[in-house]
Formats: sequence, structure tokens, C-alpha cells
Amino acid sequence: MKKILLAASLFAVATGFSQTAKPFTINGSLTGIKDTISKVYIRYAVNDTRVFDSAVPVDGKFTLKGNISEPIRATVYVRYASSDPAKKNISGDRDVLSAFVEPGVPVMINCLTDSFAHSVIKGGTMNVEFKKIQASEKKYDDQLNPLFDAYSAARKAKNKAATDSLEKIIDRVDSTKTEDVYGAYIKKHPTSPIAIYMLQQYAGYAIDADKIEPLFNKLPDAQKKYSVGVTLKKQIDVAKLTGIGRPALEFTQNDTLDKPVSLSNFKGKYVLLDFWASWCGPCRAENPNVVAAYNKYHDKGFNILSVSLDQPGAKDKWLKAIHDDNLTWTHVSDLKFWQNAVAQQYGIQAIPQNFLIDPSGKIIGKDLRGDALAEKLATIFN
Repeated sequence: MKKILLAASLFAVATGFSQTAKPFTINGSLTGIKDTISKVYIRYAVNDTRVFDSAVPVDGKFTLKGNISEPIRATVYVRYASSDPAKKNISGDRDVLSAFVEPGVPVMINCLTDSFAHSVIKGGTMNVEFKKIQASEKKYDDQLNPLFDAYSAARKAKNKAATDSLEKIIDRVDSTKTEDVYGAYIKKHPTSPIAIYMLQQYAGYAIDADKIEPLFNKLPDAQKKYSVGVTLKKQIDVAKLTGIGRPALEFTQNDTLDKPVSLSNFKGKYVLLDFWASWCGPCRAENPNVVAAYNKYHDKGFNILSVSLDQPGAKDKWLKAIHDDNLTWTHVSDLKFWQNAVAQQYGIQAIPQNFLIDPSGKIIGKDLRGDALAEKLATIFN
């Protein structure tokens, strides 16, 4: 499910834009919060460096400072002194919001309700535009939030029929949101001060270069030079090399016994190049679907080559997950986490992700999960 994928690089950006850094200041007021907040945190990226900082509120007020050379999209969140289950979300015991910060432009965050995520943000033209996006998002988020709650409950109850059904509904609503909010905005406002960020949102993790590149080319030159712009351009270029109809990129990586395996070893066969990791919950949830497909079609010529993004020193966890999930096919990894060489080569930003390759070595499918994988294989082997 698209919205339950793990982001590969929420803050990963590429070096390529350098100016003299200017200070920024975010002042905040927490007058609407009833509970005690122990800290306010901020995270963002400057070129290829991730920055994390925090401030302790004093009398309901806080200040965050830093230095940036280009506009950034920052995530600001709070930690409560006591755990309140009502305030827990995907980020843990936090209340989260996004704010745009421009060099030399002060930003004010006013929390007037008992939810930091619903604070009023003032300062800079980018936040003015972003407020319009948030207004457009609301009707879709109002649909998605209860669906996510239902999905979590269904997974906890191990109700596969319910989770499968909810995944389809969530994907449908999310796809509509992506087109109607981010796609519509970038097409109508290609020179907006937040255009590059909305295009990044529209592009998603599995980039369709034919759709995204023409929109990227219409952006202001200055935004193309932002760190996020440089990164998106590289991702588009990789996507052009790994699109449907393109020859799969050759690679060699060691298997579980430290023996080298090359993609070309599978030439003449249908092979699913599958990216996953033992620590990835959505990957582990998807594995039964992949196992079912392998068991059904392996004797007819279907093979799988899995690339794991497991972490350094975690080979035992990787091997245990292979055994526990009954993944009885070829596995490779360099145990370099998101820096896995094959993942970098294929532009993997989130997992699970896969590519279906035909006997000639051509990519004929991407991002095939659940029913989509079964249906695609049925058209080939039945």
C-alpha cells in the first residue's frame, strides 16, 4: 500500500546548491496546549546534511534557530511530558506539523488549540501558499485517517481480508488526493515558491519520469538548484533508466553464503527483482503474497531475486527473516541499509518495491504488490 511504505530518504538530499548561509528564527507559543510539553523538536536538511535540533519551552514559549542558504521544508514536533494515547500517531508520542523556512525570514507558530499539529504558521510567502495546499488536502485526510485506523485494527486482529480491502480503498483515495491536490497545483502554478516541494510530493517514491520530467522542466531555475531540486532531477534520471520497457540494470552482489550473484544469471527467465528488509514491517506483511506467487508460478518459469536493505552487522536478522517468512529463493545484500549499492542504482526511495523482468532482460512491471503481482503473473503464465 502506497501510504504505508517506508520512506527511503525523508531528508536525503544531494549537494549542489551553495550560497552564504543566513540565520532563521522560529518563535512559538503553546498557549492552547493543556498538557505539559517537555521539548519542541525540528528536523530538516541542508544540502546533504540532516539537521536535528530542539528547544525547551519556557512559560509556554519556545525559539528554534539555525542557518540555511536556501528555503527548506522543516518538520516541527513536540514531546509531551506525560504520554497521552490520544496524541500518539505514526511518529510516536508527538504532535507534528510542516513549516517552510526561508533565509532571513522569521516564522511564528501559534498553537491556539489543544493540538500542535493544528497550529497557525505565519512568516514568508511559502507558508501562505502551503496553507492553500493544506486546505485542499483536508477533505481527503478526513477520509484517510479513519481508514488508517481501521487498517491498523485489522492488522492487529490479523484480518487479512479486511487489510487487503482497506489497502485498495486507501490507495484509491490517496491516488485521487495526489492528482487533485499536488498534481493540479503544480500544473496550475509551476512558478509558485513551493512548486519544487509540491512536485516532489506529486512524484512520490516510484517516479514516472514521462509524467514528472516535463513538469520539472517548467520550474524556475532557482528552484531546480535547491537541494531538493538537484535530488529530484537525479531521481528522474534514474527513473528514466528503470522505466517500463527499459533493459534492467546489471549488477552483482553477494548472497547469504557470500557468493556473488549477478542479475544476468537469470537471463532467459522471468524474474522479480524485489527490494525489502527484515526491519520493514510493510515488506514482511507483503511477503506472504510474494511467497504465494512464487509457489504458484515457479515451476512455470517464475523466479525471484531479493535485495535486502538490512543494516550493517544485522546479517543474522536478515537470515532469520528469510527463514521465518519461508522465502525460498535467491537473496543478496551488501548490508549497507539505504546505501545498498543496488538500491542506489535503481533509485529505491521506499520499500517494498520491485521490478518484473522478462526473459530478454527488459522491465515489464514495477511496484507490483498484492493482487497486482498475481494478476500480472496470471497474464504471463496462464
